[in-house]
Amino acid sequence: MTVELPLTSAWQSGESQISQTSHSVLAPYSLLIFDWDGTVMDSIGRIVSSLDAAARLTGQLPILPPERLQTMIGLSLEKGYQRLYPDADPTWYGDWIHHYRQQFVHDNPTPCQLYPGVKDTLMSLKAQGFQLAVATGKSRAGLDRAMAETGTQDLFSVTRCADETASKPDPQMLDEVLAHTGMPRDKALMIGDTGHDMQLAINANMARLAVTWGVEDSASLSTFEPVAVLNSLNELVMERA
Repeated sequence: MTVELPLTSAWQSGESQISQTSHSVLAPYSLLIFDWDGTVMDSIGRIVSSLDAAARLTGQLPILPPERLQTMIGLSLEKGYQRLYPDADPTWYGDWIHHYRQQFVHDNPTPCQLYPGVKDTLMSLKAQGFQLAVATGKSRAGLDRAMAETGTQDLFSVTRCADETASKPDPQMLDEVLAHTGMPRDKALMIGDTGHDMQLAINANMARLAVTWGVEDSASLSTFEPVAVLNSLNELVMERA
């Protein structure tokens, strides 16, 4: 049964009253595996606007609405391109990915930062004894750059990116995280904001926790039967038993 926790500000910082419900959600797990974009980092606006600009600069691709563009968030760029433009000439991919990376890294002024309070929350979870990991559709260069800019690289024991393993929802990414940590599968929890994250966990036979401040809403995410649907990860900060 999915538990939907009370609505509060996403990644709210400061003191919080932790409910018995949130305690019961995390109690069975020792390894928390986070998606990045839309879960840890507020990057959806920059991703979507960079995708739009890349299509326009490439010249041959259809211009898609933002709600369509954001359906690729969480996937590798190659798989996302195929999802967005299934009828496109494959030779256009090189131009498209060049323009997207130029936009996202250098030219797009849309803010891209950690959600408020996220770093304190992650530090608290680690201090409580949880191992933390990342499973993301970002490239290795992109994740390393984001972690260096936000000072979060030392919080995670292992990270896996879409260009060094199979893209979501193939379970290889989570299998590699488990192999690296030596953690039993039933002690790991995948945390993400999209159906790609939820299906990744299902394919890996792993428990999953959905969050609603990213791409998808509660109704959509609940169809994947997560252990809970959260509106604020400050609910995860608790004293371990």
